[in-house]
Amino acid sequence: MTRRTDRTLLSPFSIFVVVFSPLVGCQSPPTSETASPSMSGRPASGLAATSAVDIVGVNEADLVEATAMHRQAYRQHLIALHGYYLNHGNTEKARQAERELRDLRKVKQYRFLTEAEVPQRSLRPSQSIAAADALYEDGLHYLKSGGHGIPLYYDENKMKIALEKFQTIIRDYPMSDKIDDAAFYCGEIHKEYFNDNNTAVQFYLKAIEWDPNTPHSARFQAAVVLDYRLHDRDAALELYQRVLKEETFEKTNVSFSRRRIGQLLDPTRRGSVAPTLPEPLVGTSAAPSRASTAQTTPPAEEGRP
Repeated sequence: MTRRTDRTLLSPFSIFVVVFSPLVGCQSPPTSETASPSMSGRPASGLAATSAVDIVGVNEADLVEATAMHRQAYRQHLIALHGYYLNHGNTEKARQAERELRDLRKVKQYRFLTEAEVPQRSLRPSQSIAAADALYEDGLHYLKSGGHGIPLYYDENKMKIALEKFQTIIRDYPMSDKIDDAAFYCGEIHKEYFNDNNTAVQFYLKAIEWDPNTPHSARFQAAVVLDYRLHDRDAALELYQRVLKEETFEKTNVSFSRRRIGQLLDPTRRGSVAPTLPEPLVGTSAAPSRASTAQTTPPAEEGRP
C-alpha cells in the first residue's frame, strides 16, 4: 500500500534513458560524426544510448507518439522473453524478466502531450464483447483492491494495472460497449492517483463523446477538475450546466452544480469558495447499471474534486 503523499519522481530525462536504453543498447556505438552533442554540455559519449534517435525535422507530437509506442514495445518484448525462458526451462532468467517487468510498472511515465496519449477517434459502443467484458471486470477488481474509495491509502502498482486494463479495452476493442466505462475510470485514476488533471479531463470528455448516455458522472467530474484544479471557470460552467440537463441521476451533483453555477455567473462571487463537495460513497466502486442510472448512486469518489 502506498501513502498518498508527495513522492520523489524520476525526471523526464531519466525516464527516457530507462525506457530507451534496453531498446538501443544492442546497437553499435555512434561514431564521432554521428554522435549528438549533450544538451547540458557533457561529452557526447555520455549520451551514446540515445544518440541513435534522430530528432532533425521531427515535431513534438511525433516524438511523444514514438515514445508511447516504444514503451509498449519494451513491455511486450519483456513479456515475450519471460515466456521464452519459461518454455525453455530457464527459471532463473524467467524470474529476472519477471522482476524487470515488475520494476517497469513503478516507473513514472509522463504524459508529455495529452492529445497523443488519449485516443482521438470518434467511437461508439455498440457490441458486447466477451474479451472486453473480462478486461473490464479485471480492471474493476484491481481498482477496488488497489484502494479506490479508501481515503489516504492506495496501491500504486494495482492502479497502474487497472489503468492498463481499461486502456487495452479502448485500444483493442473500440466497438465494445465498455469503452465509455473504461474511459471514465481512466479519468478517475489519472485524477485521483496520478495527479494528471488534463489527461483526466480528456478521458471524462471521451466517455461522454463515445456514449452521451454513459451512466457515470463524467460531466460533473470534468467540471470539478476544470473548476478547482485547472481554474478554467468558463469550461467548468458549461459542464455544470450540462449536468443539470444531461446528468440528473445523482442528486447531490445536481444540487452542487446549481449552486456553483450561481456563483460563477455572479461576477462578485465568481472567485468565492464553492459549496462543500458531495461526500464520496466509500465501498461502492462498481459501475452503476445502465438500466437504472436514475436511481443508482455513482461509483465511489464520484463526488470528489
